[in-house]
Amino acid sequence: MLAVRFRLQQMRALSSAASGKPQLDNSSDFLSKGPHRKHPGILRMNIVHLPQEAEDAASYILKKCHIQGMEEHAASLKNYLWSRKRPMEDRELRKKASVLQAEFIAKMPDSEVDADGYKEKIKSQVLTTLRKQTYNWQPLSYTEQIGLVYLAARFDGGYAAVTRALQEIHQRVPDFKPQTLLDFGSGVGSVSWAAHANWGTSLKEYVCVDSSASMNQLSELVLRGGEETGDMHINGIYFRQFLPVSPKVQYDLVISAFSLNELPNLFERQKTIQALWRKTGGFLVLVENGTREGHQLLMEARETVLRCPHQLECPRLTENSKVPCNFVQQYQSLPLRWNPPQRWEKFSFLVISRGIMGEIGNQWPRVIGPVLRRPRHVHCHTCGSDGKLHHDVITSQRNGKDLYRCARKCEWGDRLPELISPSSSDPGKYENEKTNDS
Repeated sequence: MLAVRFRLQQMRALSSAASGKPQLDNSSDFLSKGPHRKHPGILRMNIVHLPQEAEDAASYILKKCHIQGMEEHAASLKNYLWSRKRPMEDRELRKKASVLQAEFIAKMPDSEVDADGYKEKIKSQVLTTLRKQTYNWQPLSYTEQIGLVYLAARFDGGYAAVTRALQEIHQRVPDFKPQTLLDFGSGVGSVSWAAHANWGTSLKEYVCVDSSASMNQLSELVLRGGEETGDMHINGIYFRQFLPVSPKVQYDLVISAFSLNELPNLFERQKTIQALWRKTGGFLVLVENGTREGHQLLMEARETVLRCPHQLECPRLTENSKVPCNFVQQYQSLPLRWNPPQRWEKFSFLVISRGIMGEIGNQWPRVIGPVLRRPRHVHCHTCGSDGKLHHDVITSQRNGKDLYRCARKCEWGDRLPELISPSSSDPGKYENEKTNDS
């Protein structure tokens, strides 16, 4: 009896952990159309598999290439790309140099300040410190060999991330049937394969842009099944090394995956994003690593496109938060001897639409972390359209059985079908800050 009473006290404490009472948003009566486990906010996917033709072609090509130490090369390239940062801007570098110079002069004895050569000594100290403290960004040249290593390291994971991002459009806007696709930074072709898997023969034209001729040739080789004379598995694909010049030509779907950090500075990134947005007729999809750096690249792109004072800043970019806004997707690895059967891809993505991104659930908060299911209560961390982070402890008694059941079926990346009231979070207990809505 005492154990039962103690458990009830625990439940009351947990249910009152978050102020306000979020309730189910059933304005569209979506629960009449299916069970809780299939509510419209469910966006997750099961294990993603590369199309069999793509897997067979990649495996065939990699077995023929005979690059010594391919396993080590693939692991090294994957780690390098994951940890890569943006190049420091010149103005930031000059500012940092000026601060260091002032610090060194302040520490220098007065007797040395007027000595011959002190300026050169200070300059040398500043340059040495900058080299140690500044990330040394270098452009990555994708030669034929590096392209093959990239195919082994990133083809399957990149495909999984793009497939999950496109699922956002495919499920929330089922009537969207793109006919044209522009893929910027197309690499080994993950985007084309993912788009074809989603929309099939609806897509008539794929324009794949990559500055590396070697990568374009490798991508085409994969599409031909690994043989230069083989038939193209996907028709209507055209390869370019530069973006199409004409500003009047638009594409139903424009995608850039893991490419923004290949651009040398902020000006080039902004110019490229503006060009991609001008060429977008329906949806612009950007996918990057699920790191803080990747998330910042996406928010930088978002600001470049929107430039609206009413858009809310993402709380994951604040000084107090070191956790990026990211998601995970499980996928089946390429059948290479060193690969485990399955892996998880952690990524960030941004979808910007020229129209309305689906009517049902457009304002529902996004689940931004693992859902913690406990006896008779659920912990959900969400990012809401009110520009705040929320931590709700949802129970059947407090929030209604329908929201409780929906919450138990949600996973990281899904949308929780709840209405958020202005007081639905307790700023004294949980941090609430402005955010964007992916």
